[in-house]
Amino acid sequence: MRLTPDILMQGYATGIFPMAEHRDDPEVFWVDPQRRGIMPLDGFHVSRSLRRAMRKTSFEVSINQDFAGVVDACADRADTWINTEIRRLYIALHRTRQAHSLEIWDASQLVGGVYGVTLGAAFFGESMFSRRSNASKIALACLIDRLLDGGFRLFDTQFLTEHLASLGGIEISRAAYHKALNVACDLPADFSAPPVRPPQEVVQRITQRS
Repeated sequence: MRLTPDILMQGYATGIFPMAEHRDDPEVFWVDPQRRGIMPLDGFHVSRSLRRAMRKTSFEVSINQDFAGVVDACADRADTWINTEIRRLYIALHRTRQAHSLEIWDASQLVGGVYGVTLGAAFFGESMFSRRSNASKIALACLIDRLLDGGFRLFDTQFLTEHLASLGGIEISRAAYHKALNVACDLPADFSAPPVRPPQEVVQRITQRS
C-alpha cells in the first residue's frame, strides 16, 4: 500500500515516523525508537557565542516561504533518508498546513532552515540544514521561540545527536514519549499565528525567559 498524507499523520499520532534507507531507495519504513529525542521547550541552551551571533547577524527569518527548498537542502548531503516518496508526502502535508518550514536567508539566498509536522500541540522536527556558520542554530532558536508562542508542548527531534544535546536536547523512554505525545495531541496550538521575529528579538526573548 502506497503511503498517503493521512496514513502519515496516523503514524505520527501513534508515535512512529517514516524514513528511507537512502535517497535512491524507493521504499519507506516506519521507525519507533526505544529511546526518543526531544527538545524541552524550556530547556534550550543558547551559548554566549550564539547569543552574540544572533545579536549581530544580518540573517532574515521567514516561515513557509520555501518549504520545498528547505526539504531539498536537507536532502542535499551524501547520506540522507529523504527519498522522492518522502519529499512528495511532506510537500503534500505542507499544502494542507500540516507541515511547516522556517527559513534563514542571507539576502536572497536560503542558507539555513528546519521543517517538521504539527499535530495538536506537538511539533515533529524532521530535518534541518545550514550553509552558513550558525544558520541552523539560529533557525532552531527561532523555531523554539515560535513553538512557545504558538502554544506547543512537545518538540520531537526523533533521535538525539551530539549537536542537539549541546543545545539542550535529551532522550526519554518510549513510554514517556507516548505519554507526552498523547497529552500534546489533545491540545490546541498554532504554528503560523505568532509574528515572525528577527534573531535579535528572539535572543532577547530567550534571555528574558532564562
